[in-house]
Amino acid sequence: MTKILLLSDTHSYIDERILDYAKQADEIWHCGDFGSFEIIEQLEKTKPLRGVYGNIDGAKIRSEFPEVHRFMCEKVEVMMIHIGGYPGKYSPLAKKEISESSPKLFISGHSHILKVMYDEKNKLLHLNPGACGKQGWHTMRTMLQFVIDGEEIKDLALIELGKKV
Repeated sequence: MTKILLLSDTHSYIDERILDYAKQADEIWHCGDFGSFEIIEQLEKTKPLRGVYGNIDGAKIRSEFPEVHRFMCEKVEVMMIHIGGYPGKYSPLAKKEISESSPKLFISGHSHILKVMYDEKNKLLHLNPGACGKQGWHTMRTMLQFVIDGEEIKDLALIELGKKV
């Protein structure tokens, strides 16, 4: 059983609430737009970190994280792309990657819109944790936590960190 904290779009912002949730997880997954390498360092001090770079991330972050990250967590194939869209509205890159080898879990960020959707056509669960930073048009800062237990994705919970100020 692996407890995951899923976040995105920190845009160089992190606070104790985010880190407190990170300490409760087994792994932290960040779906891009870290904003600064300091965010990565703080998260890596807490728990193992997986992620992808986002459109605002510079050369140093892009040298450490891929654009597309495919990996196995227990018996679940996961794919992350920062600008990936969502079922019925995938980005061209996401469409291509999903068609090549459909993952069971597809994660994207970028939109700052929290979404949890099942893609019946591709038989995958799509997650977008929204944005937990303070930059962007969103009003509520959000993240997701869930558990992967063998082949199961379960115990999904929305974390609201409060209004962006």
